[in-house]
Amino acid sequence: MKIAFTTKGTEWDSAMDPRFGRTEYFLVYDEDKDEFTHFDNKDVENDAHGAGPKTAQKLFELGAEILITGNGPGGNAATVLEKTGVKTFIGAGEMTVKEAFDAYKNDKLKPI
Repeated sequence: MKIAFTTKGTEWDSAMDPRFGRTEYFLVYDEDKDEFTHFDNKDVENDAHGAGPKTAQKLFELGAEILITGNGPGGNAATVLEKTGVKTFIGAGEMTVKEAFDAYKNDKLKPI
């Protein structure tokens, strides 16, 4: 299973980014292969509108099945994620990626 994190960096100990649509990076952990990949999402910073749905589409293209983030996606992005089958968990905005992963595994994050 692939788990995507909204982050401010590309490492296991990077701070989570509480934003979804304008997150700096996605760090994607492939549990089956026990490896990370990352995607630089900074190109949406200049978009006046539509950053959330654009980011949700990219997350789908990366093959993520789970999204772990801080505040959660906005309405349009949430609709895209729901239609693509990505399950979203919120409440990790003040954590590192490792802490967010542990919180997810221990059912400490809120599903939406």
